[in-house]
Amino acid sequence: MAIQLAKQFGTEIISADSRQCYQEMNIGVARPSAEELSAVPHHFIASHTVQEEMNAGIFEQYALAKTEALFKNHPVVVMTGGTGLYIKAFCEGIDEMPAIPSAVREKIMLAYETNGLQWLQEQVQQKDPVFWKTAEQQNPQRLMRALEFVEATGKSITLFRAGKKVERPFRIIKIGLEMPREWLNERINQRVDTMMQHGLLEEAKSLFPFRHLNALQTVGYQEIFEHLEGKTDLNRAVELIKQHTRQYAKRQMTWFKKDSSIHWVNAAANINRQTAEILQQYNILSA
Repeated sequence: MAIQLAKQFGTEIISADSRQCYQEMNIGVARPSAEELSAVPHHFIASHTVQEEMNAGIFEQYALAKTEALFKNHPVVVMTGGTGLYIKAFCEGIDEMPAIPSAVREKIMLAYETNGLQWLQEQVQQKDPVFWKTAEQQNPQRLMRALEFVEATGKSITLFRAGKKVERPFRIIKIGLEMPREWLNERINQRVDTMMQHGLLEEAKSLFPFRHLNALQTVGYQEIFEHLEGKTDLNRAVELIKQHTRQYAKRQMTWFKKDSSIHWVNAAANINRQTAEILQQYNILSA
């Protein structure tokens, strides 16, 4: 849909996916195909390495600079992706956060890798009970981030969230795709099988030495890493990828449904017609 819109308006695409930006991660993050990338210029795809720090604040600055440059030649720019915090940062701004020493981050990652999710949950629940009440309690990346703040500053991460929205100097139109849960789950299961057929196991093996990095704390790789460490067999790892991806999709939808400014489109119906009707409300005409 994003490619079609970009073609329609003769413009370019900025990805808002926090994992497709890494050069070394391809199959496991379902990066767009070579044909898709050649159809329309894309930005923030394979633009960084897994050893570079990446977060919502860095993405905000990257995407704003890229948008400003694209607006010089295009009246419309398309952004697509499922990382809710990145999209929120771009649209509304994000609070400035204190820098976390790399030693603190590495210590927590190593402890999580050694002790597992239950240990991480207990640490966050004990040291930041305020955050824990509203946390994505099955999301190790979010939990480690919260624990980093407590360890580095002695304060809850929630205290650094002022929540003030920034007004951008351009209009933002948000369109969300949704489909019946049964269909979505089946699509997810098929996608994981396709990833395995295309070489996810081999890709994970090549990334195994980097498994401690924040970029690799990702569904699809973590499960294969556990298999490579002898903690589970391959069939079980694949089933866990499907299960965890379904859970992640559910969390994504919960996040985006809280945004009342999103126009929802039924992906099982005529997407083109629905999208055109939304854009007509804003008097947006294609090139």
